[in-house]
Amino acid sequence: MQIQTLTLRYGKDSIVVHVPQAALLGTYKLEAFENEGDADVIVRRALAHPIASPKLSELAQSGQQVVILCSDITRPCPTVTLLPYVLQELADAGIPDEDIRIVIALGTHRRMSDSEILANFGAEAVRRFRILQHDPDDVVRLGMTSRGTPVEIFRPVVEADLRLALGNVEFHYFAGYSGGAKAVMPGCASIQAIAHNHAMMVLPEASTGRLEGNPIREDLEEAADFLPIDFLLNVVLDSDHRLIRAAAGDMHAAHRSLCSFLTQRSRVSVPRKADIVLASAGGFPKDINLYQAHKSLEIAAGFVREGGIVILVAASKEGFGHPTFEAWFRESENGTAILQRLQREFVLGGHKAAAIASILASTQVFLVSEIPETDVRMTGMVPFASCQEALDHALHEMGSDPLVIFLPTASAIQPIEGS
Repeated sequence: MQIQTLTLRYGKDSIVVHVPQAALLGTYKLEAFENEGDADVIVRRALAHPIASPKLSELAQSGQQVVILCSDITRPCPTVTLLPYVLQELADAGIPDEDIRIVIALGTHRRMSDSEILANFGAEAVRRFRILQHDPDDVVRLGMTSRGTPVEIFRPVVEADLRLALGNVEFHYFAGYSGGAKAVMPGCASIQAIAHNHAMMVLPEASTGRLEGNPIREDLEEAADFLPIDFLLNVVLDSDHRLIRAAAGDMHAAHRSLCSFLTQRSRVSVPRKADIVLASAGGFPKDINLYQAHKSLEIAAGFVREGGIVILVAASKEGFGHPTFEAWFRESENGTAILQRLQREFVLGGHKAAAIASILASTQVFLVSEIPETDVRMTGMVPFASCQEALDHALHEMGSDPLVIFLPTASAIQPIEGS
């Protein structure tokens, strides 16, 4: 019997698993374009040719107070790579260091430690610039969207004269895609605003890869229009975290160009849904905790047949990653109870517990992680100490001739509907 050896990212390391060659239906991942160039070429090209916008060096004016919105540690955005290019453009425009603030768009995530900030932004940025972490309690109310979401944004972002944003674009299970206006909403919004926006995730139109008609995406972009990002620099990374495309300029137009690119490159046709899907969240930071790794589970579930098994490989060194997310599992008898609770009340954190419960209603999930076994079982998922053990168990449970799909970075890929 021929054996295929597969490599999966797990935290900051990699692990291997051996799969019978005959069982492997396919491997699906986001590949880099050939001849696109290295990161320096890609970023410089994007900044030199902004979409629907002047160049940043022309847009910025001496005397302006500037904020640069950046992703937190839970996102794979290569901020330390992108930031120097933006800072140079601002310097060329005559903006001194003391007029620039870097804001970490935390949304509802935990604050970053000093060592994490140093790693994400680099020693020079830490030395030269004031770096603020979004405080959801220190906000200014600017109005309300047509869907009733209060537009309440972090005060330093509101008070700035020029707002820039860095980020990466990938599939998002209810906002369609990450990136773009999400740097403002939910990135720098109040808890009340985020909860009202995210409550619409229960609507069927709030789905992966959908922009038009997606109530969450349309609502968050309407909110961001109250306080627009004046210049955007977003990127796409491949399955190995290499920068393969960048777009700069208008908050909406630049973002849309990368969404289109990602759709063309990442939506794949599969011959059939598999009996078993072996999916890595993509390693750190995508698997920093279960709260983040859940996004990859959502994508992986789209590749597996009803009654099949998803093996999610996600180190989750920080455990659940959100107190409410964890509490809903601890306080609920089963997945049905979680889903019923979400219908009665939408609570941030609880919404992800309900999302997992929904998947478990038709799919088994084996979890390979650092989370204690008793805690994993509490969620309804089945814990395994190793990926090989999980796969061997799944192959045995699925009976004769099961087929396996391998997703090295599940969040970077999507099956075509009806495939």
